[in-house]
Amino acid sequence: MRNGVFTDYKVFAGNSHRELAEEITSIMGKQLGKATVNKFSDGEVSVNIWESVRGVDVYIIQSTCEPVNDNLMELLIMIDAVKRASAGRINAVIPYYGYARQDRKAKARDAITAKLVANLLMAAGADRVLTMDLHANQIQGFFDIPVDHLIGMPIIAHYFMKKNMEDVVIVSPDHGSVPRARNMAEYFNCPIAIVDKRRPEPNKSEIMNIIGDIEGKNCIILDDMIDTAGTITNAANAIKDLGAKAVYAGATHAVLSGPAVERIEKSAIEELVLLNTIPLPEEKKLDKFTTLSVAPLFAEAMTRVFTNGSVSKLFE
Repeated sequence: MRNGVFTDYKVFAGNSHRELAEEITSIMGKQLGKATVNKFSDGEVSVNIWESVRGVDVYIIQSTCEPVNDNLMELLIMIDAVKRASAGRINAVIPYYGYARQDRKAKARDAITAKLVANLLMAAGADRVLTMDLHANQIQGFFDIPVDHLIGMPIIAHYFMKKNMEDVVIVSPDHGSVPRARNMAEYFNCPIAIVDKRRPEPNKSEIMNIIGDIEGKNCIILDDMIDTAGTITNAANAIKDLGAKAVYAGATHAVLSGPAVERIEKSAIEELVLLNTIPLPEEKKLDKFTTLSVAPLFAEAMTRVFTNGSVSKLFE
């Protein structure tokens, strides 16, 4: 490192999403660093870094998606490995940050797992975190190290803008997603609608009311993640039943667990636009799915971090 700027950087990846990691490094004109991430016979994670990282700016790409615990441990152990190998700076690149939904105590004796994972990353030796669309923006405050929080919404917005649709309404699937819906509505200069729902228990939602005018409109439902797809499909079906012309949807993180794919296939959603922060297996792909890549955005952000450039300019 000279004058506060690193002279070289290396990029490594765990097993969670090698395809995305290779796409990012290809855009950056780099090769993934030589490392193997395997398991011992009892399931413990084994990491070997096969090249020097001494004094180097290191980036470790790993989404903490399913299997969540395995991928999280891979990330922590890789961070520990390069820390003990005297890496100059360790950047955890986490396209999908798992355990983020538990970001506060909603009731007595709840754990706050988003903070716990932040503590684990810092304890392992991470000097910086680069992630996308955290479930709640305040999770950035759980870290005592810099966090670069990329936004996936503009990628989805630009895709839908190319369709030149008229009478567009951006729909927030719940009250928590209203700021995201408002930001996307600015691209279209259009109104928003809000789905009023309640959760009788985790992974279940019930639609209570639709706030806003959606009759005869092209509705785009926007969310940060789709897990079991109960929220987004219930919202889409309710909107369609209330007179929407067509229903589209977009989300950053395609968790798609349990009955999600079946629900989406049977729903009123005509097209679902997803970002590739999480790998999508062939058996989960539908004709109504469109997948857009976040690799160019992450590659540019990582380059700016390395050169001490402004990451915020990516959103101007």
